[in-house]
Amino acid sequence: MSKSKHCLPFILKNTETELYINSYEQIEFSLSYLLFSPPKHKLKIKEMSSPMYRIGYAFSPKDGQRFMQNSLINHAKQRGIDLIEINPTQPLAQQGPFDCIIHKIYGSDWNNQVQQLSLHHPNVVVIDPPEAIDHLHSRASMLDVVTSLKIPQGNQTLGVPNQRVLEESENITDSIEEKGFKFPFIAKQLSVDGSGKSHEMFLVFNENGLKKLKLKKPFLMQEFVNHGGVIFKVYVVGDHVKCVKRKSLPDISEETLNNMAADEGLLLFKQISNLIAKNDPSSDQVEGYISGVEKLVEEAEMPPSEFVMELANGLREAMGLRLFNFDLIRDSRDGNRYFVIDINYFPGFAKMPDYESVFVDFFCDVVEDKRRNVGLEAKENQEARGGEIEESEALV
Repeated sequence: MSKSKHCLPFILKNTETELYINSYEQIEFSLSYLLFSPPKHKLKIKEMSSPMYRIGYAFSPKDGQRFMQNSLINHAKQRGIDLIEINPTQPLAQQGPFDCIIHKIYGSDWNNQVQQLSLHHPNVVVIDPPEAIDHLHSRASMLDVVTSLKIPQGNQTLGVPNQRVLEESENITDSIEEKGFKFPFIAKQLSVDGSGKSHEMFLVFNENGLKKLKLKKPFLMQEFVNHGGVIFKVYVVGDHVKCVKRKSLPDISEETLNNMAADEGLLLFKQISNLIAKNDPSSDQVEGYISGVEKLVEEAEMPPSEFVMELANGLREAMGLRLFNFDLIRDSRDGNRYFVIDINYFPGFAKMPDYESVFVDFFCDVVEDKRRNVGLEAKENQEARGGEIEESEALV
């Protein structure tokens, strides 16, 4: 029986006997009892009808609407999980009780409330710690964890694109020359705060585009790596890892750079189709571009699964996070060279295939680990008290 198939507790039964199962250690004995005790009848598993575990969630209204779909809520209830909305404008200590909390709320007040909850109610599992999430709120340090990873890579090599922060006191053109930066590069807001502005990115082709760039300093400059128009989004949900292909910016040739018109040189990412259709904005040209990108994605080979798993596990352990995704690209010049270009906390998981079953399995893992840890702690405390009693009796 797979651990991920049913949440504890449940009832294991045949036509005459019911056994209440509240630990996985009981399953083997119970199966033997029911199988070999006459009469032998078909086994059935009857899960508890009412939710047994309370998972609190705190999101912005937009994030909550995207993630908390009816398909997830219903699937969770079938597995004994009750998903309960937390009101972030009300004191967290006055809500609950909860077995576990997942959250994506920005601000020091919320972080303080979560930290106080963990301090006074250590048995409530908080996913994830605010101090660990904060590391991903700055693109200046976000990818440092990638360069420090020590994971088996096989034939693959891993890195991050050349990048640096342009500080307020620096001149843009001087920085490009002094740091050996090359065009094109991607300009990104430094802060990741959940706003639409923080996700705005620009592709800068030349000095003219640099002069037109209106991003407020400081911001991040990241060299653009040709990657075949395909990006791999790797979703991490605890021990569950899923890698999917998505369309991305097409490769940029030297010819494209040299043929840029005098009044061009800067492109907002959402204007991606303009890169191909800028000289002929007819619908046929744009549709042809879109069709070509879709074909690239369809034909793209996935990264080796073992490499992706090692990378995901390494990032999870190093960051101390259980709910995130990262963007992986493959160098067009070297099929074994990969770059991590972005890491996001609690991204749009609803876009992930089978996200409902993945998350419910994850919730079951969390509550079962919690039950096991609480049981071990109780056993250790009982043994410690027993030892103290024996010592007292010996002294008498």
